[in-house]
Amino acid sequence: MTPQDSLCLIPAKGASTRLPGKNLLPLGGHPLVAHSIRKAAVAGAFGTICVSTEDPELAEVAKSYGADVPFLRPDHLSRDPATIVDVALHALDHYLSAGRSFERVCILLPTTPFILLRDISEALALFAASQAEALMSVTPAEFPPFNAWLIEGTGNGSRMQACFPNSPYKHVKSTECPTAYRSNGAIVVADVAALREYKTYYHSAPVPFVMPQERSTDIDIHHEYRIAQLLWDNGVVETDEGLFR
Repeated sequence: MTPQDSLCLIPAKGASTRLPGKNLLPLGGHPLVAHSIRKAAVAGAFGTICVSTEDPELAEVAKSYGADVPFLRPDHLSRDPATIVDVALHALDHYLSAGRSFERVCILLPTTPFILLRDISEALALFAASQAEALMSVTPAEFPPFNAWLIEGTGNGSRMQACFPNSPYKHVKSTECPTAYRSNGAIVVADVAALREYKTYYHSAPVPFVMPQERSTDIDIHHEYRIAQLLWDNGVVETDEGLFR
């Protein structure tokens, strides 16, 4: 498969619910969306790098960093219950109507700024070798879900109940539980034909691309953004050199 067969899609809505305008927040002197655009460009693995947004200001910023922004996303795809799959299919349909088709789509979120170029290349290589319909980046869960709790009732009548009452690990230390993984939101790669047919990544089990927790920061609230700034400004995280030359 050649780069021309691959679309890199960067969903970057302006109407973020919990952290408005998060995709334009600066990190290291450049907006978050620019980090994803430049990494996709330097990776050299994509025929087209598309930013899907409903926000005209964000669209202009994305274009200034070299992304293709051939449309403004409809408002209904920029609010719940629209999903990333809906956004991806909308972009793929737009390109198809213009005579451009792709065999795979790689989705990079601007809110995971600590992924590295090698993460992108290794994820794409793993996807190709696995012959799976989808790949999803994951990281070890900070706390195992097996012994999680629910709170039933309120006030003086509230009581703790095991979230998974049949789990053999519900009353053991977290260090004695199996390693669980969560999606870190960084990278999804999908076969376009399968995505069109099933409208989901999960029709067959995605192949996991395991990333360390230190590169799995996902900025969704202001507290997470402040942590990302501190990590970046203090050189705590590894970064790719020369992205913005």
